[in-house]
Amino acid sequence: MLGDFQVRTDLALEARESFEGDDVEIRGVRIEESADEEREIYTTVVRIETENGARLMGKPVGTYITLEAPNMSSEDEDYHREISEEVAKHVRTLLGKEERTVLVVGLGNREVTPDALGPDVVNHLRITRHIVKEYGRSSLKEKASPVSAVVPGVMAQTGMETLEIIRGIVRETSPQAVIAIDALAARSTRRLNRTIQITDTGINPGSGVGNHRDGINEETLGVPVIAIGVPTVVDAATIVSDTLEQLVDEKEDRQFFREKISPQLNTMFVTPKDIDETLKRVSYTISEGLNMALS
Repeated sequence: MLGDFQVRTDLALEARESFEGDDVEIRGVRIEESADEEREIYTTVVRIETENGARLMGKPVGTYITLEAPNMSSEDEDYHREISEEVAKHVRTLLGKEERTVLVVGLGNREVTPDALGPDVVNHLRITRHIVKEYGRSSLKEKASPVSAVVPGVMAQTGMETLEIIRGIVRETSPQAVIAIDALAARSTRRLNRTIQITDTGINPGSGVGNHRDGINEETLGVPVIAIGVPTVVDAATIVSDTLEQLVDEKEDRQFFREKISPQLNTMFVTPKDIDETLKRVSYTISEGLNMALS
């Protein structure tokens, strides 16, 4: 592991990479990798199967699917369509084949661009629960899932824990599954806005930036929770550490520099300058994937 210097990341793939050496076996953790060279979409599935694996990885037991698309920030509509299809495929796998009523939760603060992924995705969703209530299931396509959605905001806006709001909605509307969308933090700048993580373990809003809130998962809500996230920020301390590591060869020297990094850098997060336009494209790509998966 990285010693006293703690890398902050929400991606299970990067948690795995934090172990020295790619060939290190972690008991209770299975890795499956596949590459679609033609479409330039690379998939890594991390399966944490035991409590020992969960403890070592710092992630709950479950399945973590990471899609890496190097050109996801581009304006190529065909490429984004292909990514949407991949998102749809994996969401269907985690939800199961049976038709379910689904509540989609757009986590984050729509007033802060790097944190607005969840609200932006909800803006483009095809909402159908009210139609089913009014006209019956026959009003939808065959096997389509009734979909409702909410953007609960953040505690500074509502004075309530996000979990409290969602738990109340789940109690009143009885969805059979919840899909939570949130912005994440990455350990590598090359994964910013180019990576999508899909997991069946739920999510802890704000954990990537050190602002831990109550977990939104099956244990707290009583229904399966799928979390979808895109890293939009990276810890400033990580950027400094990576830069210094390129200047030294010895492991002891790298550890020395890590110990000298200012603690204040761990409270600073960096996002690309084109985050506004990029987030619009990425959020639409994810929403289209969900529309495919649920209809």
